[in-house]
Amino acid sequence: MNNRIYLSLAHMSGHEQEFIKEAFDTNWVVPLGPNVDAFEKSLSDFLTHNSQLSTLNCVALSSGTAAIHLGLVLMGVQPGDEVICQSFTFAASANPIAYLEATPVFVDSERDTWNMDPVLLEEAIKDRLRKTGKLPKAIIPVHLYGMPAKMDEIMAIANRYDIPVLEDAAEALGSTLNNRNCGVFGELGVLSFNGNKMITTSGGGALICRTEEEAKQTKFYATQARDNAPHYQHSKVGYNYRMSNICAGIGRGQMFVLEEHIARRREIHDLYTELLKDVPGVNVMQNPSENYKSNFWLTCILVDPAKAGKTREDIRLAMDAANIETRPLWKPLHLQPVFANAPFYGNGTSEHLFDIGLCLPSGPTLTNDDIRKVVEVIKG
Repeated sequence: MNNRIYLSLAHMSGHEQEFIKEAFDTNWVVPLGPNVDAFEKSLSDFLTHNSQLSTLNCVALSSGTAAIHLGLVLMGVQPGDEVICQSFTFAASANPIAYLEATPVFVDSERDTWNMDPVLLEEAIKDRLRKTGKLPKAIIPVHLYGMPAKMDEIMAIANRYDIPVLEDAAEALGSTLNNRNCGVFGELGVLSFNGNKMITTSGGGALICRTEEEAKQTKFYATQARDNAPHYQHSKVGYNYRMSNICAGIGRGQMFVLEEHIARRREIHDLYTELLKDVPGVNVMQNPSENYKSNFWLTCILVDPAKAGKTREDIRLAMDAANIETRPLWKPLHLQPVFANAPFYGNGTSEHLFDIGLCLPSGPTLTNDDIRKVVEVIKG
């Protein structure tokens, strides 16, 4: 059987074992420790570059979902509140809203970036104010597949209504908009280090905080909200969300290859673009303008059945038969049964993208021959 071509496999730098060994040698195998501190600093330093902010404070957590959850806690989301969330995204962007017994309000995408539509965002804010008498408590835009959302427009609207933005950059480490790193536009930002992301800690995430006080509060809630007392005392509900020193050791090793991973995924995207440019009905997602620089975490195509003579699903099944892993674009959250009763403000964009879109293998372990094999299946 042919070796399987996977969507996005992790790639190690060779330094990870050094930091893991250090953790074992010093018996720091629990949450917190020197690797956690060093990983947080390296993330903060990377993001501060070109951020137009003098300092940032990243807090390493057990997952990107945990980061979204704690971000909403810091923003004061309570039962009965409403939080605006992009519909075209993974469920982890919205599930933490439900954890807090708040209501997600889903907003559709625009066609340039496939991310939150600023026009519909403002429409949703105005309509929720009319219907409920209060503003949504927070806004969660997502940089889907690494493509920066229209953050300038989104932030202008959020600032106009004084609604904080929790920026989901789980897929966008290394992506930039107007030369600013994704994750630093909102009041708080979120990263993911799941096994298939730009870098991995096997599982893990981080909350990007602008101030030391926000980072302090995040760490407080992430370590069971233990009060400053000689005994175990708790005045708030806390969570067990801190990253382990072992996982952070993997993260420290991954920072050595972060720039390499970004460059390689962009090379893969460019090769797909070149090889598919003359294929009828198959279009590779592109940066809308020179101001957008996606990391192209995943390269995605749109398939027009009328021009291509085949559907997205035809290609996906052919890929599977050829031992190649692909994946349809995210099914919009307003179509998910679990969120069937949530308000939605849409224009049909995300539903159309879901119907015709496919994610192609894009990980840094792929060879150019692997890419050519994928393209041959598409053409066939």
